[in-house]
Amino acid sequence: MYIRKIAGPHTVTLPDGRAMTRADLPPPSTRRWVASRKAAVVQAVDAGLITPDEALRLWSLSQEELDGWRAAVTQHGVAGLRATALQQYR
Repeated sequence: MYIRKIAGPHTVTLPDGRAMTRADLPPPSTRRWVASRKAAVVQAVDAGLITPDEALRLWSLSQEELDGWRAAVTQHGVAGLRATALQQYR
């Protein structure tokens, strides 16, 4: 078995005590972004599992998009990432 060497940590512990690995992240081919996938990316960036630049490159995100997700989670929690409830949190 071959384990690919990656830069950065393999596992991080989230504030709620759960462990998060790169396997918990959405696949790079993701095109449909639901709140749980957005939250996983934000948690990975905030916990230091991946860098913001790596997130932008992996999922072809813009800096504004990632910053918006992070701000929504900070202000409203994961519910702030839902597209159907976007107008409630503006």
